[in-house]
Amino acid sequence: MSSDQSDELVLILYTTAGCHLCEQAAAMLEYLQGMHDFRVEPVDIASDEALVDQYGIRIPVVRRQGQDREVGWPFEPEDVLSLF
Repeated sequence: MSSDQSDELVLILYTTAGCHLCEQAAAMLEYLQGMHDFRVEPVDIASDEALVDQYGIRIPVVRRQGQDREVGWPFEPEDVLSLF
């Protein structure tokens, strides 16, 4: 793995199909990507029962990859930026 990849900021968006709040969160992340260098990795919680148990009533949730820090909905752009 190159140092560029290891330094890459990745935010995980816990989501699922048909979640209108998740769509709003994804749009916010896309907007922030226009100003900041990070990658979004969407994870559909429906594919994992443990994720459904953990996030089912909380999605959308954004977590910084490799860390335990996360923000749950409702969140503002400033909340997402606090994960940087």
